[in-house]
Amino acid sequence: MTIEELLEVETIKKLRTLYSYYLDAGELDSLVDLFTDDAVCEFGPYGTWTGKPMIAENYERVERPILEKGGFQSLHANTNHWVEITGDDTAVGRVYLIDLTLQAAADQVPIIWLGIYDESYRKVGGKWKISKSSLQFMWPQRHLTPDFPGKHLPIRD
Repeated sequence: MTIEELLEVETIKKLRTLYSYYLDAGELDSLVDLFTDDAVCEFGPYGTWTGKPMIAENYERVERPILEKGGFQSLHANTNHWVEITGDDTAVGRVYLIDLTLQAAADQVPIIWLGIYDESYRKVGGKWKISKSSLQFMWPQRHLTPDFPGKHLPIRD
């Protein structure tokens, strides 16, 4: 891997980190700006959202009731992010999600979801954007896209 490729990977990792920050902080306009105009989001029980207008509308609908209480009602922690540059302006990646509520009592489990984001990235106007985001919900319920490689793995009850 060249230094230039490593810098591109780090830029994409920052994009993913900003995604979680903007979502948690309630900065929905900045969040939506991280996507390409034709982006696709596959979010299991939340449906498939295609294009920036639908992405913006659905984030507003899903997140606004939570954000009316103020930002940072939850934390979307990202770990184990790997990125592979696939072309001059394309890349793919996978990142684990630990979605934590900040509303749980001290004696409650604060985990909302555990999941895996499978993503495609595209450089538009010199900036990396998310062109596809497929969130594989792993726990407490499984919602997997049909092409997810781990869809047949057993889960313990």
